[in-house]
Amino acid sequence: MTAKEYLQQALRLDERINSKISQLESLRELATKYTSTITGMPRNPSPSQSPMADAVCKIIDLQDEINRDIDHLVDLKRELVGVIRNVEDVECRLLLELRYLCFKSWEDIAVQMGYTTRNIHYLHKQALRLVIVPQ
Repeated sequence: MTAKEYLQQALRLDERINSKISQLESLRELATKYTSTITGMPRNPSPSQSPMADAVCKIIDLQDEINRDIDHLVDLKRELVGVIRNVEDVECRLLLELRYLCFKSWEDIAVQMGYTTRNIHYLHKQALRLVIVPQ
């Protein structure tokens, strides 16, 4: 695994968490749309007696999954902090923190550090060479 792939793990996990949160919001909206209709007509037999209960179960399962992912993200970030802390060059260390711990865009990093985006990409290449990926 390259240094870049190693450092991007947290960013990718954060993106997956955000995707699951969007799915959760969608499920919650769907759950509030369930209504029961009372008619004299016989119903089709279905394995689910309560679509609302099924939706609630799916919501709870997804919430548990999100919480596990968040716990993993916190542990991963703690590990990345240790790896980035070992980079001796202060500018490179700051760039790595902004990109891989704060998830800032290249443009935001350039503005914050007072460089052009092109210089930030050059500095990023240098910073990646200084990262020691744990085995």
